[in-house]
Amino acid sequence: MGPAGDVERVVAGAVAAGEVPGAAWWVSRGGEVARGAAGTHTPGEDDRLTPDAVFRIASTTKPVVAVAALTLVDDGSLDLDEPVDRLLPELAGRRVLADPADAAAGTVPARRPVTVRDVLTSRLGLGLDFTAPWPTPTVAALEAAGLPAGPPAPQTLPPPDEWLRRVASVPLAHQPGQHWLYHVGAQVLGVLAARAAGRPLPALLAERVLEPLGMTSTGFSVPDGARDRFGPHWTPPDDAGTRQVYDPADGQWSRPPAFPDGGAGLVSTVDDLAALAGVLLAGGAPVLRPGTVRAMLTEQAGPVDDEGGGWGLGLGVRREDEPGGRHAGSFGWDGGLGSSWWSDPVTGTTAVLLTNQMWASPAPPAVFEAFRAAAFGPR
Repeated sequence: MGPAGDVERVVAGAVAAGEVPGAAWWVSRGGEVARGAAGTHTPGEDDRLTPDAVFRIASTTKPVVAVAALTLVDDGSLDLDEPVDRLLPELAGRRVLADPADAAAGTVPARRPVTVRDVLTSRLGLGLDFTAPWPTPTVAALEAAGLPAGPPAPQTLPPPDEWLRRVASVPLAHQPGQHWLYHVGAQVLGVLAARAAGRPLPALLAERVLEPLGMTSTGFSVPDGARDRFGPHWTPPDDAGTRQVYDPADGQWSRPPAFPDGGAGLVSTVDDLAALAGVLLAGGAPVLRPGTVRAMLTEQAGPVDDEGGGWGLGLGVRREDEPGGRHAGSFGWDGGLGSSWWSDPVTGTTAVLLTNQMWASPAPPAVFEAFRAAAFGPR
């Protein structure tokens, strides 16, 4: 069985076994491109998913917004090593916890300003620390400021200026450039890019990425022409096998949010994400310069997990080969609402899997591992 057949078997099998209600996939390898879908928008109903279904992609948003930000580096609106103070004065003169685990220990001055590179590499000093007890003092402080960590809910966040004001009220957990922390940096990046461009993030993203690449089904809310391809999103089944609606079709993503979340706010399709992946594999044209793509796909921070993961400029970069899977240098990212995109430059393979069910734990669903083995495994 070829890669397309292997992938179809894996995804259809996961749906048939009740692991996820529905999924769409896109795989290219060795000149062969295949896409498909299995399952339904609603468990037990006949509203079947099609390959052009629109999904909430959560943290797979991060690389898409990073590409838009890097177009501003290419045109000189941003410099990777400049302090963010010019555009984000709220983050100037940072204080840093003397002990990242103990807010009572007080703060010390930041040894240097936060830079654009720090934001892109998630080393600005704020974010989720998966190696520390939960919640960390800074996560608790952000929650007290009305910015709780948790699954994305775009209609609950304040507009960008107010959002950044609240973030700036919290001291950094670590010195700038010192420690990789998840998610908040990507949200800050969206505010930074919008201010650098002098236009709202959705307009910048459309102008610099979505329109040039024909990504017509991607946005911070469901595009008007895609509403009939968008359904509810589900929690994992409980012990009795029952799922709850996490977000209905007319819910959080049905209208533009006040805060376009550069960390987890987009909806998209397998075709749209594959289009972006193809551009990065091919060197960046017509969106980014080749040198910028090389920097983006080069590990800048890591390791970021226990599985060979590192971080480039706004996305994950594999640090080592996986047995029978992705090679070192593979790039992409997963989203906690059930999305995955990875590309392997060694084999030229791109694999995108989008599902309509959120994760049950910090570890990706089993179907992700099986899907990757089928898409990236030896032939």
